[in-house]
Amino acid sequence: MTRVRVTAPRSFEAAGSAAAGRSAIDAREAAEESDAGQVFVRSLIRSQLRLGIVVAAGFLLILLSFALMLGLVPGLAELRIAGLPFDWVLLGAGIYPVIGLSAWLYVRTAARNESRYRDLAGDK
Repeated sequence: MTRVRVTAPRSFEAAGSAAAGRSAIDAREAAEESDAGQVFVRSLIRSQLRLGIVVAAGFLLILLSFALMLGLVPGLAELRIAGLPFDWVLLGAGIYPVIGLSAWLYVRTAARNESRYRDLAGDK
């Protein structure tokens, strides 16, 4: 298995900070090559995987509850709001805030996980 490192091109580094940026990358590489660094990387991967599974499961659970609500509440499928069937309104206007909230929570928590990894790896 080969290791691939994705980094920003040098053009994005601030002027005069190429040496500082290079030493930070060297320190991060050394941390990842040590036993403790490998544990930190595996921990980050596991936490990001767990986060993805939890967010996807929560989203699917909410989507399933919408479908169950439409099927179990009598007369709800025949209800019309502004001439549109209620199920269309629910899926059209009700699901997008759930998608946005799920995405916001995922990005926020993933950034926090990565920040904790950087703190543990010594690259603050």
